[in-house]
Amino acid sequence: MKNEMIYSADGKEIDLTKITRLYPAALIHAGGESASVSLEWAEMKAEQITLEAYVLICDFDPVGEVPINRIELRYGTKEELFDAMQEIAQKLHN
Repeated sequence: MKNEMIYSADGKEIDLTKITRLYPAALIHAGGESASVSLEWAEMKAEQITLEAYVLICDFDPVGEVPINRIELRYGTKEELFDAMQEIAQKLHN
């Protein structure tokens, strides 16, 4: 049962039972800085930014605290990101 709640990606094993926040984002480059922003914002500003990657952010700190224990999984396309999200949803549902 325990292995069912482990998600493996990018050489990392993530214990899904310990995640406190899980959300998609876009990693962008604009104005000399890189930042994670919402997918919707990245789409609205597509002509003004450079998209570096799509990311799935896994936080492990209690909600309300500054997240310092975080894993970011990078994907080249939105479809790859959504496939990973679907795979995690299936593990959580089972």
